[in-house]
Amino acid sequence: MEITHEVERMKKVACPKGHGPAELPQEGNWIQVKEIRDISGLSHGIGWCAPQQGCCKLTLNVKNGVIQEALVETTGCTGATHGAAVAGEHLPGKTLLEALNTHLACDAINVAMREIFKQMVYGRTQTAFSENGLPIGASLEDLGKGLCSQCGSVFSTLEKGPRMLQMAEGYVLDMALNEEKETVGYRFVHLGKMMDQIRAGKDPKEAYESCIGTYGQYEGASEYIDPRKE
Repeated sequence: MEITHEVERMKKVACPKGHGPAELPQEGNWIQVKEIRDISGLSHGIGWCAPQQGCCKLTLNVKNGVIQEALVETTGCTGATHGAAVAGEHLPGKTLLEALNTHLACDAINVAMREIFKQMVYGRTQTAFSENGLPIGASLEDLGKGLCSQCGSVFSTLEKGPRMLQMAEGYVLDMALNEEKETVGYRFVHLGKMMDQIRAGKDPKEAYESCIGTYGQYEGASEYIDPRKE
């Protein structure tokens, strides 16, 4: 290591060792994080690409610095779904530092990795005060029954108003309007549950009908419209 002439001429002044880094809350313990292997926890990161055409929600479950579980959810960009497949293959087994410097095939996922890294190294995890953290597989609870990402798609214009297309409950079949033409509810089909039943051998039509539900003041509305056609 080279030292400049100006520094060589300086007199030695001791640097106090101090008390080291502040302790971080991690899975029910207070830990001085000095190495990547000192980090554990489950957290989330949100990322986006430079043109902001797509975004990613990344959930990681980390034990002793190594990623044990990854949930990669993307929306907005079709290519990001392929990036999610790459990330799902490469993230488990890597340390947080390795993952931070791994190209995950999509800038939105790369940014999400950067954001979740900051959450982890600053002790802002979801499991900071949960003893022993969460078991592997915990991120699947974010998807709920049917294991489908909860995606919202709403299209709206000043001329014609809003159209609910996809809500947390599922694919919107029709919207309910009151006498003032305001949205008061909608009818939906839960695609995840429907596909589970079809794969189990149930007749598709029966599965479809059994997975239909309503939200809000759907019954007794003044008018119903198909948001994709009307």
